[in-house]
Amino acid sequence: MYGLMMDRPLLISDVLRFSRQNHGGVELVSTMGDGSVHRTTYGQAYGRACQLGGALRGLGVKAGDRVATLAWNDYRHFEIYFAVSGIGAICHTLNPRLFPEQLIYIINHAADRWLCVDPMFVPLVAKLAPRLPTLEGVIVLTGGDLPEVGGLRTEGYEALLEGQPEELEWPEFDERTASSLCYTSGTTGNPKGVLYSHRSTVLHSFGICLPDAAGISMRDSVLPVVPMFHVNAWGMPYACAMVGAKIVFPGPKMADGEVLHRLIVSEGVTLALGVPTIWLALLQYLETSGKDLGPLERTIVGGAACPPSMIRTFKERYGVRTLHAWGMTEMSPIGTVNTPRPEYVNLSPAEKLEKASKQGHGVFGVEMKITGDDGKELPWDGEAFGDLKVRGPWICSDYYEVEGASTSHDDDGWFATGDVATIDADGYMQIVDRTKDVIKSGGEWISSIELENIAVGYPALAEAAVIGVRHSKWTERPLLVVVLKEGVAATREEILAYFGGKVADWWVPDDVTFLDELPHTATGKVQKMELRKTFAGYVLPDDR
Repeated sequence: MYGLMMDRPLLISDVLRFSRQNHGGVELVSTMGDGSVHRTTYGQAYGRACQLGGALRGLGVKAGDRVATLAWNDYRHFEIYFAVSGIGAICHTLNPRLFPEQLIYIINHAADRWLCVDPMFVPLVAKLAPRLPTLEGVIVLTGGDLPEVGGLRTEGYEALLEGQPEELEWPEFDERTASSLCYTSGTTGNPKGVLYSHRSTVLHSFGICLPDAAGISMRDSVLPVVPMFHVNAWGMPYACAMVGAKIVFPGPKMADGEVLHRLIVSEGVTLALGVPTIWLALLQYLETSGKDLGPLERTIVGGAACPPSMIRTFKERYGVRTLHAWGMTEMSPIGTVNTPRPEYVNLSPAEKLEKASKQGHGVFGVEMKITGDDGKELPWDGEAFGDLKVRGPWICSDYYEVEGASTSHDDDGWFATGDVATIDADGYMQIVDRTKDVIKSGGEWISSIELENIAVGYPALAEAAVIGVRHSKWTERPLLVVVLKEGVAATREEILAYFGGKVADWWVPDDVTFLDELPHTATGKVQKMELRKTFAGYVLPDDR
């Protein structure tokens, strides 16, 4: 027997339509490439998304066609998100920081028909154009004169919208229809496409708006310092539209501490989201300028482990609560968020910090388990650690257009994340390391993440990374690679002494090496693979 409930599909177009009806006057603020600030509303964005949807149909875009974007976080990119998916096509976000060869592979593999491009990236597209056979044309995100783009048909964004009606009868289709496409970074082999659906996107939005997840509401002003070309800006454009939260888009100024501070204060930002490197830049600016964070109530930090020192600084100096989070491109991306249980209020400050340093509890819709080398599930006791596996309605079941079934999924549909983790009795998960990054010394595991978290607590260090290097006796030993804060000095001996009493003696790195900067991925993560290449022949002091 079925229930007597209406069977209405979960569609992305309905999210923006709801926002127009219920939160039409709420602002969307964009920092543009020239430094100017653009203001629009959900109501206006809905009308322009309708115009774009009609214009794309006029260009021959059909259901299932891929329309790519090469753009920063701003109002036009927001409109593209909803217009492309709304007409049944697939919004394929491209990462402009990738190498040209990677972009060529991704565009061709996805068979993109049209590319919406920020004027800043037109020269790049012009160079790639001769090697993009499926691309029919580009839409330059401008209202000005159009440049020549490698002989491709070129349309201006504002000119396309002009004359189009601001109402569109959005098509209705199966909620499992593909909505958007994002490729993994491809650190090993070619990048792989993760194909989201309307259903998964709407469910993910419900999930992250929950009070014990991101807790987003119409009372929030949200600054997503996470790119719209990376996992849909952690789902923020959809979630904010769903609840009517104000969005403040930082444009290309994502790593500028001064710009981020100005946006937080001037736009009343209550929630900001980003990777640790972003917040390091902001905290360094605050330290040198002596300014505070005004209206900011909480930050959500993901993409890499958030150092406890950063959590403590945000809280003690600026009164800002930091929520650790974890997820992946394959997970839409949110999997866990670290909101504290009510009984944690009675813990000591040190115990609270220890709890807050974990990646957090699962959001409803995400199942987790850890397994040992034999594939058997391990207990949730906070001690046993193993391979972290997940499954749920917004987690990928396979990759786009790959040969054969995914080896990342087991027979029961669990996705192997590549992370090594523990889960405690309260369900709080903590990443111990990436499977490929864990250091095995004398047959015992050493967590590079834990060593990094300790290292960045040393006042002289701006950034730190730990990698395993070859050792004739112990197979591998940890090497600490650091970047000093500007104008600050520190010695190898001083830094290593800082680890005393914080970890077992045999965990302490064998050596320290200094760099002017660490290599980062396009999404702000430290590229350990590059560090391992750089220090492939490194000989540790006691092994010489």
